[in-house]
Amino acid sequence: MQSWSIRSLDVVPHQPQILRSDAELRAIVLHLPAGEELQEHQVHERAYVIVADGEVVIEQDGTTEAGGPGYVVHFDPGERHSVRATTDARLLLMLTPWPGEGHPSRP
Repeated sequence: MQSWSIRSLDVVPHQPQILRSDAELRAIVLHLPAGEELQEHQVHERAYVIVADGEVVIEQDGTTEAGGPGYVVHFDPGERHSVRATTDARLLLMLTPWPGEGHPSRP
C-alpha cells in the first residue's frame, strides 16, 4: 500500500511532484499559485483533475466552471482545456493509461 496526504506534501510551485507512475496511471501533485494558469493544453491520456485545496476555474470550449476542495473534473484524451487558480491551489492530476496512445515517449 502507498498513501499520501496531498494537502501536507511539500510541493513547490512550478515543480510538480510525481506520486506514482506505471502502465495504468501517472499521479501528479501540483501547487498552482493564485492568478497562475495551466494555459490551454491537451494530453494523450484521460485526465482527472482533483482540487485538494484552494479554488480554480476550468475552461473548455467556452464553458467555465469554478471549483474548490473536492471538485473533480474529467477530460477525454485530446480535449483542450485550461486551469486557472483563483487562490493558491493544490491539485491532484491523474493521467490514464500512462503513457497514452500517441504520447511521444510511447514506442
